[in-house]
Amino acid sequence: MFDAHYEEIRRYIARRIPLDMAEDLAAETFLIAFQQRTLFDASLGGVRPWLYGIATNLIGRHRRAELRRYRALARSGPPPDEAAHDERVVDRLAARVAVGRLAQALAGLSPGERDAVLLVAYGALSYPEVAAALGVAEGTVASRLSRARTKLRNVLGMEV
Repeated sequence: MFDAHYEEIRRYIARRIPLDMAEDLAAETFLIAFQQRTLFDASLGGVRPWLYGIATNLIGRHRRAELRRYRALARSGPPPDEAAHDERVVDRLAARVAVGRLAQALAGLSPGERDAVLLVAYGALSYPEVAAALGVAEGTVASRLSRARTKLRNVLGMEV
């Protein structure tokens, strides 16, 4: 299970929190999965959504820091580009605006909406898999994503 899913789970976590912490939380995800292996219920979904659920719960412990990070990113824009300044000025300005707007939009979502959006966007999970990962009904996932899309459209001014 570790060999089959570690990298995917680590990437998902790394998209939500800083990389140095992501590796620790990915390892902790598998430690918890091993410790709770007797609680795994295959009738609720496969191992993959179960692991995403554990990872999402761990990320939830860091949600306040995540929200502060999105708000700071919305104020400051993306990190400086390593390429030559004269080659990337226009790209950086466009990225700063886009990243700032996206970070602001994500910060404006409720924690449940943000988890659902990021599980679909970063984890490429289906609605049933998101439902299993979050321990909610599939209809709840659909309504969270619908509300999130509306909020994102309003902030970003585009089709989401």
